[in-house]
Amino acid sequence: MYKKLVSLALAATFSLPTLADEATVKKAVEAKLGGVVTSVTRTPYLGLYEVYANGREVIYTDEKVSVLLVGSLIDGKTMKNVTAERKQKLSAIKFSDLPLALAVKQVRGDGKRVFATFEDPNCGYCKRLAKETAKLENVTIYTFLYPILSPDSLEKSNQIWCSSDRAKAWNEWMIDGKPPAGKGDCDTTAVKESIEMGRKLAISGTPTIFFADGERIAGAIPQAKIEQKLAEVRAPVE
Repeated sequence: MYKKLVSLALAATFSLPTLADEATVKKAVEAKLGGVVTSVTRTPYLGLYEVYANGREVIYTDEKVSVLLVGSLIDGKTMKNVTAERKQKLSAIKFSDLPLALAVKQVRGDGKRVFATFEDPNCGYCKRLAKETAKLENVTIYTFLYPILSPDSLEKSNQIWCSSDRAKAWNEWMIDGKPPAGKGDCDTTAVKESIEMGRKLAISGTPTIFFADGERIAGAIPQAKIEQKLAEVRAPVE
């Protein structure tokens, strides 16, 4: 759908009347792109509307939907990347909605600091993240197995889930390269449901991290950045 949009801007002139509100802009953009628009918000910049679509795309348009702009909007006064900040906020979730029973759980120390990840066992960046998170203390980490790279990823995820000690099997594979010993023949419904949930959350790459405040960060980030984020948020109340 969004292949129709060029990397920075796409001009598409429509014979539409002036639009009066966000709801009308939403309807017009959905009709043009054939996708689901989550929200439309008028910005303080040049009369543009921010369109958030499919849980991952931020597009800008005018009230007539005569132009669609894709790319980063930079505030000329502060030089802040407005688009990046908005994506961070718009892609956040309610952490308490995550079905944590589906995840591989690791508790270290008092376990008070909490975050969750979606990871593929064959993802190189996930293995890099595993080495960073291994340095953390006093944390609880929920890892949702999200095998999206290959059939082998699904097989390894099932083997890890069927291991007697899932956290140990996960770390031995991700950090040490030791193949999981589980046969993968147990009830792996949790893996299937994690895949479905990841798709609903529009997770297109691994690793993806969710912190207790619901903020989403994609990619392997260093221990220092994880520590900084954990210091900023409180663990969710169970």
